[in-house]
Amino acid sequence: MRKVVLIKGDGTGPELAAALKKVLDAVSPPLEVIECEAGSEWWMKHGGNSMIPAETWEAIRSSDACFKSPTTTPPDPNAPRSVAVSIRQAMDLYANIRPIKTFKGAESPLSSIFGPFDFVCVREATEGLYSGLEHRLSDDVSIAIRKITRRGSERIARWAFKIAAERNWSKVIVITKRNILRITDGVFWEAVETVAKEFPGISYEEYYIDNMSQQLIKNPDRFNQNVLLSTNLFMDVLSEAAAGLVGNIGMVYAANIGDRYAMFEPAHGSAPKYKGMDRVNPTATILAGAWMLKYLGLTKYGEAIEKATEQVIAEHKVVTVDLGGTAKTSEMAAEIAKKAAQIIS
Repeated sequence: MRKVVLIKGDGTGPELAAALKKVLDAVSPPLEVIECEAGSEWWMKHGGNSMIPAETWEAIRSSDACFKSPTTTPPDPNAPRSVAVSIRQAMDLYANIRPIKTFKGAESPLSSIFGPFDFVCVREATEGLYSGLEHRLSDDVSIAIRKITRRGSERIARWAFKIAAERNWSKVIVITKRNILRITDGVFWEAVETVAKEFPGISYEEYYIDNMSQQLIKNPDRFNQNVLLSTNLFMDVLSEAAAGLVGNIGMVYAANIGDRYAMFEPAHGSAPKYKGMDRVNPTATILAGAWMLKYLGLTKYGEAIEKATEQVIAEHKVVTVDLGGTAKTSEMAAEIAKKAAQIIS
């Protein structure tokens, strides 16, 4: 039996974790789920140099994968690094992958102009400005180091080209600021050129980050059936902007994958102002959970959850406020759970 860690998180995290648990219980995969604590709320109570307690680290290291419900990352310079960054770096989860896809029944205003969207954002998740290499040189001067390595760049580029190949797509869009960040983005671009030789049927094209930001608004359909690839901070920002094309960030789910482990999560934050209100959209959480099942080889269970989620959204009867409905988080999750159980039976 596979074993996974479910980090309940903080803010609206525990409500979303409960929603995912409800759906998992409905399809009954051969899976042991270990619920664990992590996040700023835990850290504020217990202190220490990590937002992840020792017992959670122990559970992660003895599991096959983990699911991270949303956690809050305070801007306090004395706070430990975020839960997501900590796990990515400790477990070497270098490939952050976020599909951007329009769901029937949840079309955004831009979908009515450009049609449905379907592309994938691939982000290097262990280097760049998220390396945590910040220093205060004086009271008035501080610096952050943007660390880019050839090894890190080549392996994330390989993921991008591999995803394009698996989906029978023909182009990778590489986002840099190489005209200004000539050395760091130069290394990244050279790595892309090297890896591209392994995939002769897939072309690649470079966009600078400022122009790419404009094109995502002006010509977003240009990127359908493309893989978008960039460094850590650039793609974090761009994938968040891309979420607006498909309605909102509540529809976007993510995987953080390394060579031996993976963490799955909704792409959005903890939304603490909605804590306890049972109103946030559980779509990204539930679909990230379905992806986790497929990663673990429990494909039929993951596909059943995906199909059920798409059906509930398309029917538009039991959906949350952001999707134009009146359902609570728990009610939408229950409806998805019911349909998933019917599909799997």
